[in-house]
Amino acid sequence: MNDPHPASAGIRIAIAVARFNPEVTNLMLAGCRQALLDAGLSEAQLEVQPVPGAWELPLACRELADSGRYDGVIALGAVVRGETAHFDFISAECARGLQQTQLDTGVPVGFGVLTPENGEQALERADPERKNKGREAALAVLDMIELKRRVAS
Repeated sequence: MNDPHPASAGIRIAIAVARFNPEVTNLMLAGCRQALLDAGLSEAQLEVQPVPGAWELPLACRELADSGRYDGVIALGAVVRGETAHFDFISAECARGLQQTQLDTGVPVGFGVLTPENGEQALERADPERKNKGREAALAVLDMIELKRRVAS
């Protein structure tokens, strides 16, 4: 195990993970969860909430942030470019909604939503043994929780 992250003591993290593209999002969840455990959090400090897809992530994260139960929320999903404009609408609105959630609530939201050109790129970025974007989202949330604590003290 790595050294515990300074923000790990007494915090709770919610992870909203899209069920769409599960071969990708399950890899991201594994990398995210492992990063949080390596940072000193326990399974009891984590709560995973599945949602249908990336479109639903902003509302799910807003509900989790508004609940007052979590110090940070992590959104995990994958929107793979296709042959229609669907990709553009979903990816842009998901990002906008997640950013708005953290600005409105003050609860850090880790952005773990992949927007690759194809499935191969998605798997490479999601895989904990390769790019491990789930880990990056987890560490970003921990850093922002720590920043909030420093500013508040």
